[in-house]
Amino acid sequence: MSPPIFELETILRQLIDEHGRLLKHVEAQQAAMKAFDLKGMDEAAKSQDACRLRVASLETKRRAAVAQIARQHRMATMPTLGQLADMLPQKRAALLKLRDELKAAVASLSARTHVAGRLAGAISGHLTTVVRLLAGAVERAGIYTKDGVPRVSNRIGVMEAVG
Repeated sequence: MSPPIFELETILRQLIDEHGRLLKHVEAQQAAMKAFDLKGMDEAAKSQDACRLRVASLETKRRAAVAQIARQHRMATMPTLGQLADMLPQKRAALLKLRDELKAAVASLSARTHVAGRLAGAISGHLTTVVRLLAGAVERAGIYTKDGVPRVSNRIGVMEAVG
């Protein structure tokens, strides 16, 4: 067996661990959001960014290891883990197990962040609407009464209708 296969197995285990850490940081951020803990949200966001960088680095290493295996076996295309498992029957069970664990880790992370993403999108939409309403009110400043209520003219003049 070649060292790239062992390296690939190690990288897959590291990817699984890193996705687990990322899930914990996402859960910590969501808990901080529920408690309105700004410092906790910031720390969790920084931890998530660090995890994402490590995942990207590991993904680059994984691709390099797969490319090296493909070169060794004179393959024209990059093989999937299933194809690698078929090529290497002695490592089939280990590779398929690691693939399934990684898929499960990514799926749980995706499910957890999907709800948070939808919530953030909805809140962002509401905030955008509020900012637009405020900007529109400030843009059309007029004469205010002494009670602080804007005075609205009874009729629209020619100049207001054109502008």
